[in-house]
Amino acid sequence: MPSDHIPVLTDQVVEWLAPAAPGLLVDATLGLAGHASALLDAAPGFHLLGVDRDPRAVAEARRRLEPYGRRVTVVNTSFDRVPELLAENELPAPSAILADLGCSSLQLDTPSRGFSFAADGPLDMRMGADGPTAADLVNTADEEELVRVFWRYGEERRSRAVAAAIVRRRGLAAIETTGELSRLVEGVMPRRKGQRIHPATRVFQALRIAVNDELGQLERFLEPAVRSLRPGGRLAAISFHSLEDRIVKQTFVRLEGRCTCPPDFPECRCNPERVVEILTKSPIRPSAEETDRNPRSRSSRLRVARRRRED
Repeated sequence: MPSDHIPVLTDQVVEWLAPAAPGLLVDATLGLAGHASALLDAAPGFHLLGVDRDPRAVAEARRRLEPYGRRVTVVNTSFDRVPELLAENELPAPSAILADLGCSSLQLDTPSRGFSFAADGPLDMRMGADGPTAADLVNTADEEELVRVFWRYGEERRSRAVAAAIVRRRGLAAIETTGELSRLVEGVMPRRKGQRIHPATRVFQALRIAVNDELGQLERFLEPAVRSLRPGGRLAAISFHSLEDRIVKQTFVRLEGRCTCPPDFPECRCNPERVVEILTKSPIRPSAEETDRNPRSRSSRLRVARRRRED
């Protein structure tokens, strides 16, 4: 179990969410409880509902949160069920909700989870304990479906070439490990001299998003979560790539009462409504000091919105 997990943008999360205390704090992607612990320390009036779909993360988070006693409840489920959990358990409207949309160190640094090409391991990538693995997708999806996944979720320009190479390779033997897939992609797109980003980065991102339905979960979660907040309550979302950030930004803008339809639409179809006030007019990014200390924070972006009070 990683002991050096460093949550990203912790000071900024505390700065923006602690003022919403007292009340119910929902950490919708609890991970190893780094943000949750910081918020509980900063705001003694918070009581935490922590949610995570990863059973291993839940077990470790429970251990780390033991000192907070009855201030903490932890549930093993996916974050898109948060609004449902609140209703089922007749919990009060949250004062603050946090969604850190990245993978945790527990997932990235455990080769047997198959999230990273840094060490060879089974091609799994599931954040939870059930459902198809990345190997299932790579070895059974047809070529056009692989192209769609790599382009839509990884914005990989060589999607068609990578998909074709995968289909050729699996015709000889199944692709079962992260190392096999990484080498295959690198064969299609050899690393150029001085290139810092591994050629397989976007392909691995796309598979992870597809396997875990990450964008679908975010879309199902975000608006109901915002609407569940008490008046004056705050929701903070940390994204790590443009696909997530676009969903957060457009949802916040629409719920601030502004149209998000494409400019060529003859009329508005997105039904904007004044539900929130956006507190971060531009996404908050990590400082150079933080990215030096924790390179994984480099792509993180924090956006915060506040539920409007009754007019």
